[in-house]
Amino acid sequence: MMMMMMMMMMMMMMMMMGMSIISIRTLEDCDVNDNYSRYLVLKMAAPLDEGDGDFISDDLYALLNISKEATKDEITQSYKQLSRIYHPDKHQDPVKKKKAEQVFSKIKRAHEVLTDAHKRVIYDLYGEKGLESYGLEIVSRTKTPAEIIAEYKRIQEDEEQKRLERRTNPHSSVEMVIDATSLFERDEYAEFSDSMPEINSLTVSQSVECPLTSQDTGIISWNVNAANGRGTGSFTTTYRRLLANRGTIQAALQFGNKDDLTLRWSHNVNKNCVFKLHTRLAAFSDNDTLKITVGFGGGFVYVFDKNWQGRIHYNVLPVSSLSTVLVYNSERRQVVMQIMLSPMNSYIHGGYTHKFENQEGDVSVVARVGTQGFLVQAGVEKKITSFSTIGATLSVGVPTGVAVTVKLFRGQHSFIVPINLSSEIMPSAVFYGTITPIIVYMAVKKLIVNPFLTQQKEKDLERKKNEHQERMQEKRREAEAMVELMRETVERNIEMEERKNGLIITTAIYGKLSAENPGDLQSEDCIDVTLPLQALVKDSKLISPEKNTMCDLPGFYDPCFGEEKKLYVKYKFRKKLHHTTIGDKENIRLPQQKHLLREEELPPFISEDPET
Repeated sequence: MMMMMMMMMMMMMMMMMGMSIISIRTLEDCDVNDNYSRYLVLKMAAPLDEGDGDFISDDLYALLNISKEATKDEITQSYKQLSRIYHPDKHQDPVKKKKAEQVFSKIKRAHEVLTDAHKRVIYDLYGEKGLESYGLEIVSRTKTPAEIIAEYKRIQEDEEQKRLERRTNPHSSVEMVIDATSLFERDEYAEFSDSMPEINSLTVSQSVECPLTSQDTGIISWNVNAANGRGTGSFTTTYRRLLANRGTIQAALQFGNKDDLTLRWSHNVNKNCVFKLHTRLAAFSDNDTLKITVGFGGGFVYVFDKNWQGRIHYNVLPVSSLSTVLVYNSERRQVVMQIMLSPMNSYIHGGYTHKFENQEGDVSVVARVGTQGFLVQAGVEKKITSFSTIGATLSVGVPTGVAVTVKLFRGQHSFIVPINLSSEIMPSAVFYGTITPIIVYMAVKKLIVNPFLTQQKEKDLERKKNEHQERMQEKRREAEAMVELMRETVERNIEMEERKNGLIITTAIYGKLSAENPGDLQSEDCIDVTLPLQALVKDSKLISPEKNTMCDLPGFYDPCFGEEKKLYVKYKFRKKLHHTTIGDKENIRLPQQKHLLREEELPPFISEDPET
């Protein structure tokens, strides 16, 4: 019964999977008058458009086979070397001449952009989209790279203001409290229907932010609750303003089952310390008698360093209380320690959270001991999609008993289901409260989540392939034309390397490699890149420039769009065979001693004699 109920809860949560969330990147200010600073700008900047087109756009640096920190002289030198291969005047055959015109036009444009200080800054900041959108307009109005940065920041601020005008930033929450104590505290004389779990209460809340200006925000929120056959609700309007003196002021007015006015003020004393005050005036009806309560309190937050933070809060009215909190937060863990002193309930609280890599989730343990009892909690949260996180928490305490809470977070929306298992601590309730969520999670993930994600990924990949099919075919024709045009140059390169027993690429396969036989070219998802890789060899070395993917290298193209790709290379250096497999986004550095293949270590698919 418990497991069936949990399965139903999880399936209801999956209905929220269609919601979405939008993230906004910002650009940091940076000086670009030198190569290093300009390189930092390139690393920090976000593209204007993060759409699908970025997958198949040209990388001008990789096209010229240079690093992103290359000087103007290095760019020009590389351009001249490539001109000896791809310039139309170097080819007499009409077919080759036409192909050379197409390739050389791209190389010439890359040289023009990267040797122009203004255009290069724009390209580094926002790529091709920046040049296409309004780059030339900015260049015509500015003179220095610093002015370009300032102009871009102004435009970005204007666009941010427009986004604020359109953004409502909705938050929603659904909480359904279930009483399942009858499953573990069942009266043997009770009817079967009396032992079924039942919903105690249901609460739905939502809030919408309405940016008025860059400093002013209005918030509208509401909530409704149904419990024990009675319904209640409230409506709240909030105004928040960022003050010029590094602080905020906020006023909230609530109507409904309880009317109150709350005022909050905070001031940043310095970069490490924030001081806060709040006051509240509440009016409510008790047995047809109007009662008014006044609340007042304050506190401050102090940041000791990037990891440690301390908080102190003191309430004067309506009940005196003092709370002291110490927080340690890092990339992989969080520790919270709190002491609360109050006539109503004093306690000591401690919590530890361990975070998984890449923000994939976390596990947490919480313990609290006070004048009203104790509480121990253990929980786990796991990201199941890019914007969805699912979790469960087991709570054991006195006088609360045993409860398990199932949670689903989708963007800024949450679905929370607390399930009360027993009013006292019972081993059976603790056991099922621990095991059941794990079993249900594994079942739902395997039967619902994984098939759904696989299907969505396949549909998305197919859609992108169809949208970019023409562009992908164009990239393939460009790569094949470059390979044909570089053939004679590569042959001379090989002859020169052979004379000095240098670096000679014998096999190079790029794409979705076979795990058993990476050198196999039978797959349609692989291409032969031996010639374009040999063309990158210079002075018996091959060091590829920094790039997004290997598809950006001259003579390469994407043979399996959307799939994980690798490069398998087999090469001779000083008449000895070497081989290696390199990830798509890794840099190529050949030769290396660790790539050496001894005769007894040669795999079956390598048949060449090292001495030939």
